[in-house]
Amino acid sequence: MRHEVIVGVERRRRWSDDQKLSILSEVGVRGATVADVARRHDLTRQHMYQWRHELRRKGLCGADLAEFLPVEIHPDGPDVAAPAPVSVEIVLSNGRCLRGVAGMAAADLVDLIRVVEGA
Repeated sequence: MRHEVIVGVERRRRWSDDQKLSILSEVGVRGATVADVARRHDLTRQHMYQWRHELRRKGLCGADLAEFLPVEIHPDGPDVAAPAPVSVEIVLSNGRCLRGVAGMAAADLVDLIRVVEGA
């Protein structure tokens, strides 16, 4: 009977918390999935999920470490399309129809109606 002895580096690797965080932070960068990152580092997906759970338990990883980033709004930025104006249609007693934009001053509207009815 023949036996083969493999001499080399121990297969079981040790990862520090910083190394685990660094590897976990690669997920989502340029669309990388957990499987992609695990394959790149010769790990299983389950390892990464275990690490995430372990680091969250230690308070080193998770939603509680979310950061807010400053945002600046420049007035010369792209114009945001204004909402379409609401149109109003008024049918007068003489059968004529007025179409306009909602929000017109009442005094202006009364003057306009008088002009149209008088025509």
